[in-house]
Amino acid sequence: MINLCVLASGRGSNFQAIMERIQSGYLNLVRPALLISDTGAAPALRIAQSYGIETLFVDPKAFSDHDAYDSYLADEIQKKDVDLIALAGYMRIVRKPMVERFENRIMNIHPALLPAFPGLNAQRQALEYGVKLAGCTVHFVDEGMDTGPIILQAVVPVLQDDTEQSLSARILMEEHRIYSEAIKLFSENRLELHGRKVRIKHG
Repeated sequence: MINLCVLASGRGSNFQAIMERIQSGYLNLVRPALLISDTGAAPALRIAQSYGIETLFVDPKAFSDHDAYDSYLADEIQKKDVDLIALAGYMRIVRKPMVERFENRIMNIHPALLPAFPGLNAQRQALEYGVKLAGCTVHFVDEGMDTGPIILQAVVPVLQDDTEQSLSARILMEEHRIYSEAIKLFSENRLELHGRKVRIKHG
């Protein structure tokens, strides 16, 4: 079994999807140990509480700088013997104190086919650029913005009449699918990192 910590800032739809896959038995080697939010009113906190998962709201305003905040988070996470951290709509860049402490043990999901369209409003960027294919990416987190090694990607077509909302909704369905798949691969010790390349070992 691996202990999972989720960091979330908002509605928690990816977190909810992960929990449903744990409940179904698909993520049978994953135990949700903690959910941390930087937003006190985040719906993700209520979702975690409904599953009986320990929650923690940590207000960034209480810290002198970003590194001090992330050092505190790292200490709290380490207390729970966490094996994997999943960012699920977490709207802060993870800093050096976290990345160094949990190297290659922090995952993020991004609604674009990285390295294209990093950062905020990825779906809008894709539509404005006129791409014909969009999608989502699960990657390990490094100190950059959406620059870590890619684990899995999923592709969706961009339709001529797509809006940001319609494209986002189709991408989100794929996010829910591949994020759990990536977590499952990690829990089964099937991910190998070779430089920037993540290789998946056969089960």
